[in-house]
Order: sequence, then structure tokens, then C-alpha cells
Amino acid sequence: MTTPHFRSAAGRRSIATLICGALAAGGLTAASVALLEPGVAAASSHREAPLISGTPQYDNTDVYAFVSPDHPDTTTLVANWIPFEEPAGGPNFFPFAEDAQYDLNIDNDGDARQDLTFRYTFKTHVKNKKTFLYNTGAVESLDDPDLNVTQTYDLELIKLKRGKVQQKTKIANDVPVAPSNVGKASMPNYAKLRDQAIYKLSNGSKTFAGQADDPFFLDLRVFDLLYGGNLSEVGNDTLKGYNVNTIALQVPNDMIRQAEHQPVVGIWSTTQRKNARGKFEQVSRLGNPLVNEVVNPIKDKDKFNASEPKDDGQFLKNVTNPELPKLIEAIYKIKAPAEPRNDLVDVFLKGVKGLNQPPYVTPSEQLRLNTSIKPTAAPKRLGVLDGDNAGFPNGRRLTDDVIDAALQVVEGELVGAKNDLGDAVDKNDKEFEKSFPYVALPTEGSRGPVAKGVDGGNDVRSQLGNALQPSGTSGTDNNALIAASAGAGAAGVLLIGGGLMWFRRRGRAY
Repeated sequence: MTTPHFRSAAGRRSIATLICGALAAGGLTAASVALLEPGVAAASSHREAPLISGTPQYDNTDVYAFVSPDHPDTTTLVANWIPFEEPAGGPNFFPFAEDAQYDLNIDNDGDARQDLTFRYTFKTHVKNKKTFLYNTGAVESLDDPDLNVTQTYDLELIKLKRGKVQQKTKIANDVPVAPSNVGKASMPNYAKLRDQAIYKLSNGSKTFAGQADDPFFLDLRVFDLLYGGNLSEVGNDTLKGYNVNTIALQVPNDMIRQAEHQPVVGIWSTTQRKNARGKFEQVSRLGNPLVNEVVNPIKDKDKFNASEPKDDGQFLKNVTNPELPKLIEAIYKIKAPAEPRNDLVDVFLKGVKGLNQPPYVTPSEQLRLNTSIKPTAAPKRLGVLDGDNAGFPNGRRLTDDVIDAALQVVEGELVGAKNDLGDAVDKNDKEFEKSFPYVALPTEGSRGPVAKGVDGGNDVRSQLGNALQPSGTSGTDNNALIAASAGAGAAGVLLIGGGLMWFRRRGRAY
């Protein structure tokens, strides 16, 4: 299969106006633009639709799919749930739902119907129900008796033909979940716990479920009256410090693609929740990032979450006549590309021809990956837009800057409107891992200021009273740092700063 390269960074023409990528993630309505009223921000698929925003355990935030950089004969799928996990959010922290089916779906022939589904279902186990504690002491392993609340999961492979189930096989049973990262006193070596949660299947596949740092990066603070035009603070990663629940699966390429000569697969995730009648119904769906946030209007968001790719024709007008470019034109006077936007249909509903478009494709919203494209040793954050065909929108790597790439395409990059739009957040605040499951370790719940006269070790957590004060406070400051013992599993204070929308000229980072 030929793999055309899009233009490289050389010769890119910068423009005076750089729009905040949050516009592509915030879901602005026409009313909020006209009145410049503050609203509620959303990121990728974090709280993107009215119904799912009230049930975070079922809310799928992002999907990633890429040829594994250290095992290029395999593909890694990563899907995240539960947006905006505050690390110190105990004592119940953040379990997967027991009345849900968390699915990773594969379409390997382009007909907009899943051919394979990897289904995760979870169970919660409590050792001692007479305590409020998540853990009753320092946790050294996943089977540590001091880890009071644990989860396990079963993994089922479902094979389908034209959407009809043909075969179900349980390929993993009672696999332990990596717990929420309570803190350094409770989990002094969290990396060890994660390693223990990586499970190898008989065919060489690997699976993981547990908490992780939210890998999505962007500056999404956009609704505060546009900051009165004061946009001097720029490029802050609004999701810095928040965690998510991650499901990751690494499988042989030959297991998921139709054939070696047809290596393109479509990927999306769904969540089914058990209703009052005891039947499962789909409540969340995600393929490409940003679709249900800014492509679909409010009236279609819940419908999209409950729909299947084969029925995406009902949303076609949202793609060919998108609202976002009109909003940018209204606010920043950047002319919107002419409609209908068939370029967006080609990229996001079919795949790029000669790169990740399957033959006889049925247009539908999926994250499409050509599994024959080898990973690069030096990924470029803009992926295909910058000549790196191993990146977004050919799948999605953790390092891909999908806000900048998607915004530039929406503003006409592929139809001659060369632009350099972005949000000045070009990478995640934490480094990603070099091996499966690749996502960064979650932020621990015991973060907080280090007290005067101590080194930040266990001496802080083994003293009680008001004698210790956070660094930077005076002797007369009454704000005492109260630190509980490791046995009590205490959590500290989390202070999170947000980012401001930005609007300035900049050059290329490469």
C-alpha cells in the first residue's frame, strides 16, 4: 500500500493569529459566542454530552491506537474512562463500574460494523467492610492484605460477522486491576504495583487495567469572558495533575487486521451500562477525539453516544457544515473554508486515501490505523500533517498533538488554507513510558507542600499536631500541616492551576 507524505514543516507559513486549541475542545455554542458568557469546559471526550457527564464511571474520555514502538508486529489500544480524577479523591477513589461492559471494537473490512470486540467486565472485592479505609497499611503488592479494596476483571473476545455475534471466548479471567494511587505512604512503590497488573495472554498479547495520568494535553480555559482580552498567560495544560482509569491491550497485528494486503483497521470504544430491566445499553462511544464535543450539536450528543458507526449518515451534515469554523470566523475574523467540507469527510469518516482508508469503505466515525506503517524513532507531534505517517490521524499516539492537528485541518489546511493554529501545549506534563502500557504513572493522592525542617520522607507523615508548617509560611501562620501515619493511609492537599487561552504569533517548534 502506498503511503503519501503530506508537506513537512519546512515552508510552513505562520499567520498572525493563533487560536486556542480549546475552541476545538470546548464545545462552544452559538449563544455563548454571541454573549461571551462563561460556561463549562470539556476536553476531548471529558464530560462531552449531557447524560454521560453525570455518570463518570461510564464516560470514555479518549481512545489511542498505534503500532507498538518496541514491538512493531503488534498494535496497542488504549482507552480511558472517568475524567478529572482528583488524586486525593478518597476514601472511595475511582473503581471501574461493576454494572458495565467496557468494549474495544475493531472493524477490519471497512463496513462500519465491528468484527472483533474485546470486552472488559469488572468485579470489586472488599476484605474488611468495617473500616472506611481503601488500604489499612502500606501496600507492597496487589495481593497485599493491607489493600482493602481491590478489583479484578474478565476479558472476553467476541467475533462478529456483519454485526452479529459468531463466537465468544474468555481469554483472561480474574486479572487484578492496578489500584488508585493513594499516596507515597500507602503505596511507596506504585510502579511495582503497575508492573504486577500487566497480564500476558497465551498468544503473546498483553492487557492492563488501572489508574494512569491523563495523557491528553491541552489548554482548555476559554469561557471566562475571553479573559477580557488579556491573554498574556498562555499554554497551560489544564489536565495536568488529573488521572483517569485506563484499559490497555497489546495484540498481534495479524489478530486484528483482515489480511496482510488489507492492514487498515477501524477502532472505537463503547460503554454499555445495565439498565433497570437488567439489559445492557450503550451510553458512551468514542473513536476520533473531539467529534462529540464540537462536531455534534447538543441535540445529537446523547444520540451519538448511543449509536453505531453504521448509522453515522444521520450525523453527516454536522461534518460537511461544521459549526466550529464559523465560530472562529465570528470571533477572530479568520475566514471559514467553503462548504460542504468534503475534506473533513475524507479524513475523519473515510481515512486518508493511500494511507489509512480501507477499500470499499463505508463512511463512519472511527479511529483508523494502518498496521503496516512502522513506528518512527522520532515521532512528530503533528503526525501526518508534518510528514509523519505513523501518527494522527493514522491512529493516535499518546504524544500526538491532536488539538493543533485537528484545528488546523478544520480551518482548511488540506484545502489550501495553510495555517499554524494551536494552543501552545505541545506535550504532556509527564513523560510516557517506553513499554506497555506506555501511559504515565498516575499522580499520587498525597501530594502537598513539604513541611519546614523535613526532607519530604516518612518523617512528615509520622508526626501529628500543628508544629509542622508548609514551606514558605511564616511562624505566625496558623495553616498547619497535619500529616497522618502511613497506617491511616492519609492524603494531602492537591492544588491545581489552570491555563489561559492564548492568542499570539509563534514559529514552529521544529
